[in-house]
Amino acid sequence: MTSFSDDMSDRFLMFAVNVTKLEKQICKTYSGRHIYGQLFRSCTSAGANYEEARAGESLADFIHKMQIVLKELRESHFWIRLILAANLINSEVEGLVTAKSKMAKSSP
Repeated sequence: MTSFSDDMSDRFLMFAVNVTKLEKQICKTYSGRHIYGQLFRSCTSAGANYEEARAGESLADFIHKMQIVLKELRESHFWIRLILAANLINSEVEGLVTAKSKMAKSSP
């Protein structure tokens, strides 16, 4: 049986993997490359910061790092919404929005 934190870690990893798969579709224009780069940085940062939070040295350290995770997820959400609004990719990316929303709601 996997723990909640292991499950969340796997979700962050898959979120980053799914964003990585969008690169070829989004990076066809200057604006697409810029937006993809921002999304890539924020989604991978959320996962990395979650791993750091799991190893927090204190409750305060854990809370602070989880706040950073939430900030990165909010930023990722913005970039995904922009991708959809600008029609840089079809609606397949909507699954990423759903995944991000579930992670944000699941975070302790």
